[in-house]
Amino acid sequence: MKFNTRRRALQVKQVEPQTDKFTRLEGFLRYITHEIQLSENSVAAYRRDMEHFFEWLGSRSLQRLQVDDFADYIAWLEKRKLAPSSRARHIASLRTFYRYLQLEGIMPDNPAKLLGSPKLWERLPRVLTQGEVQELLITPEEGTDKLWLRDRAILEFFYSSGCRCSELVNLKLQDINEAGGYFQFIGKGSKPRRALLNKDAVAAFRRWMQEERETVLNRRVDKNLSYFPVSAKNAKESQVPWAFLSFKGYRMRREAVWNLVKKYASRIGITDISPHTLRHSFATHLLVGGADVREVQEFLGHESIMTTQLYTHHNMEHLKKIHTKCHPRG
Repeated sequence: MKFNTRRRALQVKQVEPQTDKFTRLEGFLRYITHEIQLSENSVAAYRRDMEHFFEWLGSRSLQRLQVDDFADYIAWLEKRKLAPSSRARHIASLRTFYRYLQLEGIMPDNPAKLLGSPKLWERLPRVLTQGEVQELLITPEEGTDKLWLRDRAILEFFYSSGCRCSELVNLKLQDINEAGGYFQFIGKGSKPRRALLNKDAVAAFRRWMQEERETVLNRRVDKNLSYFPVSAKNAKESQVPWAFLSFKGYRMRREAVWNLVKKYASRIGITDISPHTLRHSFATHLLVGGADVREVQEFLGHESIMTTQLYTHHNMEHLKKIHTKCHPRG
């Protein structure tokens, strides 16, 4: 009997030091911040996505991953019960990260570009009826809520303009033109944009400014922990430019605004809602009212018309109901 005396070469799996991985992550974050010029919130989202990826990666090497390995990563994301939109964002972040590695000469190609995204909208985003919106807008009440005028103004701004939560918390007094009925800001992708305000939103903002904001400013403490003098109203407002303030006079956090919307929605029996729900409702109600999809695209600041066309599904449901009710063969 003959034996094969040749020994198989041992396959040695390269292990990439963790420090090197996170060095590359920091380089990637600098790249999307300074080269691509993404917003602070977008960079934070990329960081979270890539930290999840590194958690899954463990001791494996970035250079040795193949498409089959990425399939395991997608399955890992699914086990974490992430929404399809969240999984799609994680995959998009991974593709961008590997494109960066390719540009830096670390990777010869980008295997992540072969990844497909899951279906983004397995269900349509929640949209409030016009009646629900009207009820929500007047839910903050005097005597019940500490800053009810501020909260009413915030809700009115969301529904009147269709702005994002990040856009609202970063809004400054100088950006608001009450007489013109609009405000301007730097939107997603660092693009300047204007959003319209109806008369109810302007009136609500004026009441907040006239009746509550000064009281809030008097609670504010400066870096030296000394209170601003009451007589220095103009000085305080020059140092506190934000349109909407927290109870203690500081810029509101996004989480605080989310909680605010959820609180008032739950009070009238509405669950599964966020500030973005008001943005969805704004867009859908415009379409139902007869606005062109291109006009809604402009209002929302969408770069692609495909993103805006998401809302036409709601409009189509409305049209189907009218057709069923009114058409002779409906």
